Amino acid sequence: MWGCPLASMARLARAGRVRFDSLCDKPATAYDGIIAAARRKKCDAIFMASHGRSGLVKLVMGSVTQKVLAQSKIPVVVYR
Repeated sequence: MWGCPLASMARLARAGRVRFDSLCDKPATAYDGIIAAARRKKCDAIFMASHGRSGLVKLVMGSVTQKVLAQSKIPVVVYR
């Protein structure tokens, strides 16, 4: 078994005395999972990056960032 990558990150954070909190879930969609996790963890804001795709690629693939922005009641900060 490969083990949990979150466990490895938790060990590294602990060694560096950095606060680390994780949540592992299998939501129906990525944007639902992001919003639900932020709600469960009582986050003040959601910070996420955007790939900046445009045109046909964006139309076909959709944008998780765009969906989080549209559906979240929690403020969203987007880094591009």
